[in-house]
Amino acid sequence: MPQQEPGTAQCLCQVELWNLTGVLEFFLLGFSEDSDLQPILFGLFLTMYLVTVLGNLLIILAVSSASHLHKPMYFFLSNLSLADIGFSTTTIPKMLVNIYTHSKSITYVACLTQVSFFVLFGCLDSLLLAVMAYDRLVAICHPLHYPVTMSPRLCGLLVLVSFSISLLDAQVQWIMVSQLAFCSDIEIPHFFCDVPQLLKLACGYTSTSNILMYFVGTIFGGAPVSGILYSYTRIISSILRVPSTGGKYKAFSTCSSHLLVVCLFYGTGLSVYFSSAVSHSPDKNIITSVMYTIVTPMLNPFVYSLKNRDIKRALWSLLNRTA
Repeated sequence: MPQQEPGTAQCLCQVELWNLTGVLEFFLLGFSEDSDLQPILFGLFLTMYLVTVLGNLLIILAVSSASHLHKPMYFFLSNLSLADIGFSTTTIPKMLVNIYTHSKSITYVACLTQVSFFVLFGCLDSLLLAVMAYDRLVAICHPLHYPVTMSPRLCGLLVLVSFSISLLDAQVQWIMVSQLAFCSDIEIPHFFCDVPQLLKLACGYTSTSNILMYFVGTIFGGAPVSGILYSYTRIISSILRVPSTGGKYKAFSTCSSHLLVVCLFYGTGLSVYFSSAVSHSPDKNIITSVMYTIVTPMLNPFVYSLKNRDIKRALWSLLNRTA
């Protein structure tokens, strides 16, 4: 029999892998398989998801209905709430369906779609937090120029640019994952499709994909973090120059809610990737991911509503009109 050349055999192997990948199903191992825990997990995560959606919707409705909240800070806050709803909706409903149906499968197309929307809303969250930090920088360091600098046109442009950059990041991540080939091990030790987990499952040469993932993460994640750090360095320096204690407290209170949300978002988010790099325990990664993807979006409305009198007044007014 005629022997095939090595290059031909390699091409045939790649074609077989691509054909396999095109019809592949992944299995999200998720949480404990204990049947007694499944109803508890379902009820817990369903409650957290409903609280997340309801809380963020109330923030959006309060900002849109109250005229005294038609300011740049609250405009960015309503967009952040919208991004949080999308961020949670990307992962939780599929997880609830799998728990309810006792199924762990997710199709290849659904997995790629989940990756794209997860990156989109995660990046949008990060960029909006950076934009809100810049808003606080202008409000505290240049209060007289604030109405002119943070014009409605600039605010809309900042949100549009943030969404465009997030969409670009999602497309880059989608293209990178779609180029991967998967052989036999298709069990993901997670409750959603995450890029680092998929890279671990891919067969063949994945060093280029890993380098690209860290490069993209550094560009799209490092830039917002740098902006936030720069903004708060300027803000803290300006607050320290305020002579009176009351003035310092008033200046700090205007950005305390945002600073707490930043700590929650980046603290839990960075812990996910640091823990996955240091520890190979799937349980620890899942717990930190729950904090990052579920708990943080749920807490954001409470942080802003409990520490902001204008938001509380608008929420009470909205609830009274509804009642």
